[in-house]
Parts: sequence; structure tokens; C-alpha cells
Amino acid sequence: MIDLDPRAVVAAKRDGQELDPKELRAFVLGYAKGEIPDYLAAAFLMAAYINGMSDRETADLTRAMIESGSTLSLSGVHSPTVDKHSTGGVSDGVTLVFAPLAASLGLAVAKLSGRGLGHTGGTLDKLESIPGLRTDLSPEELERQVEAIGCAVAGQSKDLVPADGALYALRDATATVASIPLIAASVMSKKLAVETDLILLDVKAGSGAFMKTPGEAADLAGACVRLAELHGRVARAGVTDMSQPLGSAIGNALDVAEAVRLLKGEERGRLRDLSVAFAAEALVALEHSDRQEAGRRAERALDDGSAVERFARMIEAQGGDPRVVDDPWAVLAAAPVKHSLVGSPGYLVAVDAEGLGRAAAALGAGRMKKGDPIDPAVGIEFFPKIGDQLGADEVAVVHARDEEAAAQADRRIREAMTIGDDPGEPPPLVYGWHGRTEGETG
Repeated sequence: MIDLDPRAVVAAKRDGQELDPKELRAFVLGYAKGEIPDYLAAAFLMAAYINGMSDRETADLTRAMIESGSTLSLSGVHSPTVDKHSTGGVSDGVTLVFAPLAASLGLAVAKLSGRGLGHTGGTLDKLESIPGLRTDLSPEELERQVEAIGCAVAGQSKDLVPADGALYALRDATATVASIPLIAASVMSKKLAVETDLILLDVKAGSGAFMKTPGEAADLAGACVRLAELHGRVARAGVTDMSQPLGSAIGNALDVAEAVRLLKGEERGRLRDLSVAFAAEALVALEHSDRQEAGRRAERALDDGSAVERFARMIEAQGGDPRVVDDPWAVLAAAPVKHSLVGSPGYLVAVDAEGLGRAAAALGAGRMKKGDPIDPAVGIEFFPKIGDQLGADEVAVVHARDEEAAAQADRRIREAMTIGDDPGEPPPLVYGWHGRTEGETG
């Protein structure tokens, strides 16, 4: 490591200068090793948050974060490999559907997921609501399972990009999370450390997302794709709608049950449509498929049992009870109290998706800070979509531990709904795609 005065790095970024690549690398690696104190790293993050970072600086930061730990080559996997990442949302069960769906189409999905925090759900928390299921797979276990079954969803190894874990915790504590260069470096350092043939990114926009507008989400998607290109990797990023819950389930066991219904072809809607769209993108990028035919192949895999069969194999391989695909509620924990909510006359004009996510978290389905326990049984099912006409039909079901918690959730759900006389225009599911697709035929 070069001789470095970390204060000089902070001062340079404070003054809006572009950082020297070697000095930035030394700063990041020094912090990851505990050689640079939190207060200097916090000052650096605030300077980067205020003054921004160039594409080159962001790439240098990303590269240094990757170098702080090990990488996963997946050299033992012989099918085309893909890793998918979502920036987080409410009722976002795409990974639960996409991983086995893509595997049933001949692709190999190596997915390192995270836990929920605040109003967003976490894929690991959802999967761990299945009794016995392990997400702490070693890199060797992950690779063997992906080769044998076609998909694995696991937690991030502590040896993979440790600098990101340290810097993210500090960003969370210093109100510097909402910086596009810092977000892009965090996301892409983890994706680039796993050497897949394709990186798929689902960048959410709307009330239930961290990026509240499609424009902000597009900026982040573009930054992530550019980082992949600078590292010689192929990435596609979709900017997708999170102005309302994507599916109906907002919880953990509830999300698994919903994913099972979708994987068995029993349910339609925006969650299925987006899962199919991402599967089609993967086939276009990796197999140069015609886009429409790729979508039809994904639809057939959901309807003919191929996708749910892969899901059962993945669950069993990771120690979970595969009977969850036959009768979810014979396996999953159910909440003792259920409250049904009936709608008011009019149209659903808008939804505070973040409000619904926080209502579910308050029931115990999420965590307000890292380390909080999760109750897999509780949550909310919210059925209508923007533009739907409401009436005397059931609009939501609260799954709670007691009547008081259920009543509080009832109130929060009603506060999250805007009802009017005009249905308005429902938002699109996908605002647009970023990144080049080599060999696309349709």
C-alpha cells in the first residue's frame, strides 16, 4: 500500500477535486482493514455525498471494494450464468419467482441476497420462513447447487466485498445512503465480485422505493450499467414501477405462499408479468433469443410445472421442506389473528407503498434496525391496484399476533389509500431498459 495521509483524500473530495485512483484505493482498503478510523471515513462519505463522484472515481471506488475481499468465479457451472438484483421495494417477490423460472429455462442463477430493512422486504427473510431452510451457503456449496439444480439464493459471504459492508453501515449511520455514485458502487461491487455472464438489475421507482422518481431511478440504472461496462461485464437494468405493491403479499411466509401460487401458474398480475419480463431479458442477452418467444417460453414454464419443480428442488437442497410447494400453509407459520378490510366506493387513485411496507414492518414482518428479529407469520395482503374500482369487496387482510396490532395496521392501510371518482392512468410496469444486449434478434 502507498504511503497515504487519509486526511488529504478527505480534503481533496471536500474541495471537489477528482481523486487519484491509487490514493482512493488505499483509502478504501485501509478502512476495510481497520487502519483508517470511522470519523475520517464518515467525512469522506459526506464529501462524496455533497460533491458527487465522477464515473472514473465511482469505478475506482467499486474496484477497490471488490479487491477488499474474495471473488466467486463459478467456473464449475456450465450453463449461462445470471445474477439478479433489486434495489428494494414492497411486495417485491421477483427473485423468488425468477430464480427457479430462469433455471427451468436452462439458465443458472447464482443469487446473493440481503435482508429487509425499514419498509423494504428481504429475500433471505422470506426464504427463511420455510422451516429448516439455510441461506448461509459457502461459496463451494453455492456453486455446486447452481450446477446441479440451476439456482441458489444465499446470503453474502463475509469474505465477499467486506469494504462494502463496512462502508454501508457507516453510510446508514451518517445519512449518506441516498447518493447515486455510492449506491451504484455498493450494488455493483457485489455483483461484479460474482463472475456471472449477465447482471440483471431491477431499479425501482416510486413511493415504495428508495428512488422516488423514474428519472432518479434511470440515473442509478445508467450508473450501474456503466460500471459493468468499465469492468468488461454485460448488464441490463430495468427501471420498474414501485408506486404500489408489486404483488399482494407484504410479509415473509405470505410472500412465499404468493410465489408458490405464481410458480404453479395459479395467479396472474404485475408480479408474474415482471418476473417473466426479467426471464425474457436473460434469454435475449444470454441465448440471443427472440424477445417475444422468450416471453412465451417463460410463460409456459410457469404454467406447465417446470418452474415450481425447480423451486422445490432448490428448497430441498438448502434444507427446507419441499412440501411448501404442495400445501404452503401446512408448512409455513400462520398468524393467529386475521382482519379483513372492505373498500370504500370509488377508484384507487394512489397508494403510499412505503406506508404499507412500514405497516407490515410494525406488525413484525420487517425490521427498523439491523439485527431486529423477524416474525415470519405476520404481514399484510393488499389486493387492489391503482385504477381499480373499489366497493364492498375485500381490499386487504391483516395477519397479526394480536387484535391491537391488527387494528393499528387497519388504520395505516386506510391512510395509505387515496380514493377518488376518476380511475386516472395506472402507472406502467416498466419505464425502460438500460444497457446493450449483444445479438438481440427481437
